Amino acid sequence: MAADVGILIIDDDVDSQRALRQVLDSEGWRVQIVPLASQALAELSKGEWTLILVNVALTDLSGALFNTLRDLAQAEANAGDLSRKRVRVLFMVPELAARAAQPILERDQLPYTLKPFHLHDFLEKISDLLLEAQAIPEPIRQMQGLALSAGRRQKARNPGKDHRQPKMFASREDYQMTEEEIAEFEKQEEVDRKKRQKKTPEHEPIF
Repeated sequence: MAADVGILIIDDDVDSQRALRQVLDSEGWRVQIVPLASQALAELSKGEWTLILVNVALTDLSGALFNTLRDLAQAEANAGDLSRKRVRVLFMVPELAARAAQPILERDQLPYTLKPFHLHDFLEKISDLLLEAQAIPEPIRQMQGLALSAGRRQKARNPGKDHRQPKMFASREDYQMTEEEIAEFEKQEEVDRKKRQKKTPEHEPIF
């Protein structure tokens, strides 16, 4: 169930916080934001989190927080205790921190993404990590459609205005979907449209 997925965001970037919450809240997951590294270890100790998204610029690459997150990311699934799900970690690397952090992350084979990054790629990484954690039964492709659909509606309402995404995300026009992905998205969008016509319209996030 969606409520069983807890996502901890360790980030002090307001734009990133807003964008991440817009994306992740749409699935009904429990999302908590911690803007200070000093608070992060206390939250991690609660053991309530399925996925941790951390701005690597907030961590000392040789400090306790980074080492704890590295150990979680490298931990193998506990086959002897099926009640305990594997916690996944995604390191978010701002451009200014890339020179110092990227070699360490690659050396330790830790999952990371550079900021700003494409929404499509970000969702794929989130999907893969949650599948590894056995927190979702299938990839979150519907979220990709939701985000693209929201962007189309916003552009249609104000065709002459330049709608920019929060700084965390690169421009949506910078990546291409395959023909199969486009066809699948259009089909899903039509199904969703018909469902919405049968009930009271709900607010959807705009990126």
